[in-house]
Amino acid sequence: MLDLIKSSAAFIKEAISDTPDYAIVLGSGLGALKNEVEVIKTIDYSAIPNFPQTTVVGHNGQLIYGLLEGKKVLMMSGRFHYYEGYDMKTVTFPMRVFHLLGIKNMVVSNASGGVNPDFRVGDIMLIRDHINFMPEHPLRGANLEAFGPRFVDMSEPYDSKMLATALSAAKDLGIKVHTGVYLGLQGPTFETPAEYGMVRVLGGDAVGMSTVPEVIVARHMGMSVFGISIITDVGGPDIAFSVSHDEVLAAADTAMPNVIQVVRRLIKDHEL
Repeated sequence: MLDLIKSSAAFIKEAISDTPDYAIVLGSGLGALKNEVEVIKTIDYSAIPNFPQTTVVGHNGQLIYGLLEGKKVLMMSGRFHYYEGYDMKTVTFPMRVFHLLGIKNMVVSNASGGVNPDFRVGDIMLIRDHINFMPEHPLRGANLEAFGPRFVDMSEPYDSKMLATALSAAKDLGIKVHTGVYLGLQGPTFETPAEYGMVRVLGGDAVGMSTVPEVIVARHMGMSVFGISIITDVGGPDIAFSVSHDEVLAAADTAMPNVIQVVRRLIKDHEL
């Protein structure tokens, strides 16, 4: 596995000839953020040795390197999910590559279902913590000592300084945001009303099918992480309505202008 990661990293390093300040993972329907970048180089996943391929609508399958608010960013347009049939080492493979590229900071985004009764479709939640309910742990198996310790401190999975910077930015911009706990489930089904209720009882404010494995692996390597969710549907034990992936993407598109503003200010104001 280490040789495969090194091969991918070497290919990307040669292509961009620099060390990005941030890796940004674009989730379902959040691809419009790539239009904000002054693009220097675009690399198709299919061109990168050993790199997985995305299979989900709304995930394009490209690395986009460029400038955002004067900072160097490497955007991952299209992530990988456990429900696609990949194991967790494949799902988190790009995070390992980012580390070998020398990236210290990561921004992750997703579309999620809201279970906090204060949430509405189109709201933005800044992730302050998560609950891992995925069926396979991304660090299961032999530890990759070159990347981090066997037992990982998860007392601060999401960087408190980045979160504070984003909250301040949202306030300055007049954009309403929530903070909350994201609970990760396998998918690919959307949750039943009872499952939404379970997530709330367990302490979650929102639920989704990604992000948690990537953050665990990033923290294993000492990367600082900021997470942002768009609430694209809401549910609970007494709420029963249909939801589709198209509706999720449409809700994400509606919230995108505010997400872009918050992320831009975070990148601008965060001290490296």
